[in-house]
Amino acid sequence: MKTYLWKINKEKLNNTNLALYSNFVKKKYKISSSNDFNKLWKWSVDNPKFFWKSIWDFTKVKGKQGKILLKESDIFFKNRFFPDAKLNYAKNLLTKNNEKKSIIFKSENGYKNSLSWKNLNLNVAQISNWMKSNGIKKGDRVAAYLPNIPETVVAYISTAALGGVWSSCSPDFGTSGVIDRFSQISPKILFIGDKYFYNGKKINIIERLSEILYKIPSINKVVIVPYPGTEFEKKNKFKIDTYYWNELINLKSKSKIPYVFSNFNDPLAILYSSGTTGKPKCICHGTGGVLLQHNKELQIHSDVKDNDRVFYFTTCGWMMWNWLVGSLASGATILLFDGFPMYKKDDLLFEFASEEKATLFGISAKYIDSLSNKKIVPKNNYNLSKLKTICSTGSPLSKDGFKYIYDKVKKDVHLSSISGGTDIVSCFVLGNLFQPVYSGEIQNRGLGMDVDIFNEKGFSIKNTKGELVCKKPFPSMPIKFWNDDGNKKYKAAYFEKYKNVWHHGDFAKITNKGGFIIFGRSDTTLNPGGVRLGTAEIYNEVEKFKEIQEAIVIGQSWKNDIRIILFVVLNKGYNLTIEIKEKIKKTIRINASPRHVPSKIISILEIPKTKNGKLVELAVKQTVEGGVIKNLEALANPDSLKQFKNIKELNE
Repeated sequence: MKTYLWKINKEKLNNTNLALYSNFVKKKYKISSSNDFNKLWKWSVDNPKFFWKSIWDFTKVKGKQGKILLKESDIFFKNRFFPDAKLNYAKNLLTKNNEKKSIIFKSENGYKNSLSWKNLNLNVAQISNWMKSNGIKKGDRVAAYLPNIPETVVAYISTAALGGVWSSCSPDFGTSGVIDRFSQISPKILFIGDKYFYNGKKINIIERLSEILYKIPSINKVVIVPYPGTEFEKKNKFKIDTYYWNELINLKSKSKIPYVFSNFNDPLAILYSSGTTGKPKCICHGTGGVLLQHNKELQIHSDVKDNDRVFYFTTCGWMMWNWLVGSLASGATILLFDGFPMYKKDDLLFEFASEEKATLFGISAKYIDSLSNKKIVPKNNYNLSKLKTICSTGSPLSKDGFKYIYDKVKKDVHLSSISGGTDIVSCFVLGNLFQPVYSGEIQNRGLGMDVDIFNEKGFSIKNTKGELVCKKPFPSMPIKFWNDDGNKKYKAAYFEKYKNVWHHGDFAKITNKGGFIIFGRSDTTLNPGGVRLGTAEIYNEVEKFKEIQEAIVIGQSWKNDIRIILFVVLNKGYNLTIEIKEKIKKTIRINASPRHVPSKIISILEIPKTKNGKLVELAVKQTVEGGVIKNLEALANPDSLKQFKNIKELNE
């Protein structure tokens, strides 16, 4: 009896990148893989030097590999792959220079444009030469506060061409969120959008610039980027050198890109942690590690090939944006969508995927749930004949979500549920075409990723919930955290729980079939709609209110997702009125982001704390969800947890 949902046709299998790669290593390294993923994976983690070299060779990385494949260290994160290699990330992304489309963009309002490979190269030449003439050199930071538009991709590639370090925030982050992030890395140039659109509303970004410049004095040049299809009125005058994107692109002065070669482990980009315990940590990713890992995941695991079309619904404030842009290294066209994914039409993203013949379509589990709840049937409305792969990430995809894809979207498609994180700008577990798709399960580990599930004592367990770990080093580990003396933050983030083993903070299990089920974060990071958010950014706004004494925020598991619940202790003389609730929500929406806005705000009498005054968000979450608290003795006021039991409002 068939228990799986989908399996690739045998004739198609032989032509996949995974099969071609399997034959490649079989001949070169004399291994007997014979389309057996588990054997291939075992070889990859037992032979990390040769495995990662094989990825470099198979995906045709441009650069000098060097003689040393791995400089080993007893300290997990100090292992260095290809320490004497030289390469340029941008050169590896600009795989073509022809009239075919490299980027296709669509806004929620229907405006579309595209960039040919030739024009992508020309634009990168213009922007990178302009940055070079304005003093940007290897290692300098370049920040972007932009929507998901082609110009953002051009600015990223241009920064990488010079060996600069890129960092981006999407405009749904409020001013304070942007300042918290960029102020830590001292960027020299800021690319900023003038506006963006969300659910029919035009939202001004440029009015936030003065405060950003005041709080981040390292910025000495600003480039203003008008939203595609609109004009920017040059009314504002800023006390800084200000340039306009279109003027820079039209300089037509130089058409040659000034590539600067980096070491494999030189910084490429800085991404940010969620900011749970204070300012977000600045996670610095290396040039070669990002390229190799993305080549492996996109080409070998996701079967992205030359001239494919890759569409991932993301903003440039999420790691999936970096992953999407990495598809250019495969010779694929990338599809960018900006705006509300259900503006005037619930299946707006499927419309774009159909129009542009997407071959890989990436969405969040929450979006799939929303379509399912609304009883939308994309297969009846759109031609998805070119679609080979649907990726789902952000939060665990339920069995209902798996069923919905195969029943209502497409029967013959590889549904690849994937999970990893900003921390590694890639995946620990994802899909592959050698194995069938089973309901509710991520297919397997990533090649070269020695992923396991540990119990509290650090023993490997199967078919039991535990902590997701990685037991061996890999190239896309962060090269460092920015401004982290002695790697204290780095070690605290991943290596405190288990000695010299990467502890990721996901609660998961390995099934009897060898697949993975992720149950969400095992720490207190909020995860609504699959986007990791920090509680600190909510506290920063709530604590400004005169009505509120203190607050605690949790993520409550709710309808195959997480919703944010804010509990507040009011100052004397105040009641939690509808007006106060709306004021709180509005402030959080403006200054943090719309995603930070709580679903429920509930008044309580006392906030549970440890004896040294720390909030115990996890204990509150567990109590709300009916769990048992093990460490009550660590609390200064354990009886305070009783008020979180059986709250009627949390069941509706």
